[in-house]
Amino acid sequence: MVQRTSQATWKGNLKQGSGTLHLQSGLYEGPYTFATRFESAKGTNPEELISAAHAACYSMALSHMLSEAGHIPDYVRTEAKVVLDRVEAGFRITTIDLSVVAKVPGIDEPSFMAVAQKAKTGCPVSQALAATPITLSAHLQT
Repeated sequence: MVQRTSQATWKGNLKQGSGTLHLQSGLYEGPYTFATRFESAKGTNPEELISAAHAACYSMALSHMLSEAGHIPDYVRTEAKVVLDRVEAGFRITTIDLSVVAKVPGIDEPSFMAVAQKAKTGCPVSQALAATPITLSAHLQT
């Protein structure tokens, strides 16, 4: 079993308050605010962290599945776009769009696309986020 932990502390009300995030690895410890989440202020936010986790997980899952099929990728580069929308009950993550570009010697486009789709549902973060619609755009670099 692998277990990872992060910690967040929030002080004050939503708009004027602020929080601090601590990642177990120590690679990030810093602030987040209303402005970093709902506006364009510099800093991180929960949706950015979710997108980073999803992009990293999907890249690893796709690389693994391609390798298992006998096609070790030169690279797999994934961008995950997490969309936070205002809905009648407040805010909600409404979609996650994965966009992947990979260079994989010796694989044809249909085979690559089949593995890319399989990785979308096989990625543990995709599974955790399954209540949210996840789209995939995959491109094989030649």
